[in-house]
Amino acid sequence: MNPFRLAPHAIALALATLLAACTTAPEPGSRSVTIERTTYGIAHITAADYEGIAYGVAYAYAQDNICQSAEHLLTVRGERSLFLGPQAMGDLGLARLPNAQIDLFVRAQMDDAALARAAAATSEEVRASLRGYIAGYNRYLQDTGPAGLPEACRNKPWVRPMTPADAARGTELSMIQGGFGALAGAVLATVPPAPGTRTGEAPVPLEQAVAEIARHSPTANPEGGELGSNGWAFGRNATPDGRGLVLGNPHFPWTGTNRFWEMHLTIPGKLDVMGVTIGPGSFVVIGFNKDVAWTHTVSTGKRFTLYELKLDPADPTVYLVDGQRRKMTAKTVVLPAMDGAAPVQKTFYGTEWGPVVGLPRAGLGWTATTAYAVRDANTQNTRSAQSWMQMAVARNVGELRAAMGNQGIPWVNTIAADREGNALYADLSVVPDVSAEMLKSCAPSPRAAALLDAAGLAVLDGSRSACAWTRDAAAAMPGVTPPQRMPVLVTPDWVQNSNDSFWLANPRIAPPAGISPLVGFVGTPQRLRTRSGIQEIEARLAGTDGLPGNRMGAAELRSVIFRDRNQAGMLVMDDLAAACSANATALTSDQALGCRVLAAWDRTSNSASKGAPLFREFWRKARNVPKVWRVPFDPARPVATPAGLDMATPATRDAVFKALGEAVGIVRTAGFAADVPLGEVQARLVRGQKIAIHGGDEFEGVLNKVESQGQSLIDPKGYNINFGSSYMQVVGFDERGPVAQAILTYGQSTDPASPYAYDQLPLFAAKQWHPLPFHRADIEAQRAGAPLRLVY
Repeated sequence: MNPFRLAPHAIALALATLLAACTTAPEPGSRSVTIERTTYGIAHITAADYEGIAYGVAYAYAQDNICQSAEHLLTVRGERSLFLGPQAMGDLGLARLPNAQIDLFVRAQMDDAALARAAAATSEEVRASLRGYIAGYNRYLQDTGPAGLPEACRNKPWVRPMTPADAARGTELSMIQGGFGALAGAVLATVPPAPGTRTGEAPVPLEQAVAEIARHSPTANPEGGELGSNGWAFGRNATPDGRGLVLGNPHFPWTGTNRFWEMHLTIPGKLDVMGVTIGPGSFVVIGFNKDVAWTHTVSTGKRFTLYELKLDPADPTVYLVDGQRRKMTAKTVVLPAMDGAAPVQKTFYGTEWGPVVGLPRAGLGWTATTAYAVRDANTQNTRSAQSWMQMAVARNVGELRAAMGNQGIPWVNTIAADREGNALYADLSVVPDVSAEMLKSCAPSPRAAALLDAAGLAVLDGSRSACAWTRDAAAAMPGVTPPQRMPVLVTPDWVQNSNDSFWLANPRIAPPAGISPLVGFVGTPQRLRTRSGIQEIEARLAGTDGLPGNRMGAAELRSVIFRDRNQAGMLVMDDLAAACSANATALTSDQALGCRVLAAWDRTSNSASKGAPLFREFWRKARNVPKVWRVPFDPARPVATPAGLDMATPATRDAVFKALGEAVGIVRTAGFAADVPLGEVQARLVRGQKIAIHGGDEFEGVLNKVESQGQSLIDPKGYNINFGSSYMQVVGFDERGPVAQAILTYGQSTDPASPYAYDQLPLFAAKQWHPLPFHRADIEAQRAGAPLRLVY
């Protein structure tokens, strides 16, 4: 379908169909839902069916986050400029863009007719859930009234009821944020070349292209700020009691709609599941029931491909497919004029492959002869709701795997274990069906083709129809890789993932063969977090980590993830210390000071660790020194390599010492001593109390990853942590069912005046865990306030 040409009568018909599907309900006042709150404001919602559950979720979530939700609806409607100003910044997925840019992108890309048809084609339970969520949100607005809302949105004209179209758009933005949504800036910056423009453009260095692509990727940027996670699962051969055990440690933003929210959903006799959702949503996306627990990590699977277009030299808006001329479609979006200013507008161009995009700094610009279009496999993915709904009632990892067979999971791996002691790793996410052979046969120009290995960006030849994604009848959606050709591992031992590919889910078990590179690479260097996680697991199971025994129990697992071991420090400090000693007389005063501080550093990112900030600023620079590793990567030893600092090579040694001296200067300029403890500069004020935050950055390889997204260096305020460890769960099983402990670092509420805003951060800071009340007796023991019964 052409994403830019929408017939008004088709939109009206589709929306009418969806509205009809979402408004069929029993008589008002004949139904009810109960909301109970326990310690830290965790919401326990009980209803007779999925519609009632969603009604309660929406109401309770609005109690904690109404202003965030209302602003999110402004985003999905493309109305941020109208109410918040065109130049003010807002969130679009993981990106921060001016409101005018967000509105233009949303208004251009949202195909309401197609989204309505897709939503209407979902199961009755999914439609009922959608109906309930909309009604529950609107009920909260009605009950509270404009004047009763939190300060951030009190009496604001932009707080309006939710519609089915709003909900459909919100789902779409969530689905595409792992792919096309990350390229919003590239879409917005694209314009056709002016008449008479030269036919080509200057070659772009590969290193520059890789860096530019990383800026637009939610998973490939080693600087951090990307969605990520640690997920570990242990089976009967690896736990003391022979039952399954799961760690979930997603690294997500601490602000915006990618924040998690804790809830426990019960339909008596049918559903009993606890965990978190991402707002606005009515399904547990990471959690557990009485038989199985699961978590997700962002997978390496690609959600989109680019198509390289050959253009008619006489008209850059005409492209060729199989020698036939195809005219691009054009859609001009005009934002409402404000205060007499000229209206903001933008013309977007589309092709049969998808919208035209441009990354000229990556060598992928729109020239007189070449352009690029993007196709995202998660567009109109309404299957995710059904996946998570079925996962919630799974009785073992086999049923959990089957629940994902509809390929609704958009951009994450699944790591799980059940009470019988089976562990599961599965990447059953949505990936374009493009084989390794097709990547070769459909290779575009050489410099564009080189971006697959260099930056993980797949570009196909758009001048041939044969390069369309494969349409396998076994797939849930045409063009998507079917489940039979995606990597899955079920084992009684253990599995892990920290955002690298399926290759080392368990290094002792051979990975499946024949998996497309678009799912993940094999034989490539791994993230420091991946290496650290595997080392921690294997040390625990070998009994060499200093903890008693040689099995991974829940207490050990909670301890291991909070060791805050700095993997980069472990790999390089011995060589740096030796070089400091050998070159002591040649060092500058700052370099010598850096050597002394880091020699005393404990190589962790604990709050009390003196010198941890200095190492962070040092390694931020030193890791980019060419050939900095003493031992290069060896695919036969992927967990151990690369390692060490090459301090024997003079150029490398000088560059490393230069980075060390500069790091001392950076910390001093920010106003801190070189040996300042991490907790002094990495903290947050919570109701007047300074809470020190332990954990480290992505490039340091600290499993407990916390980051200051948008901040490139330490500053006089230290590190503004706004990203990383968010919802953390460790779940095992006993005779009654799940035994779960968890932390939600930032708490349930985004309202600063709420008692549930950052109320769990002190728990996180103290490395303590909260026992989750799953069983009725535990809920009653932790109940906070009287239950709320909503009749509707």
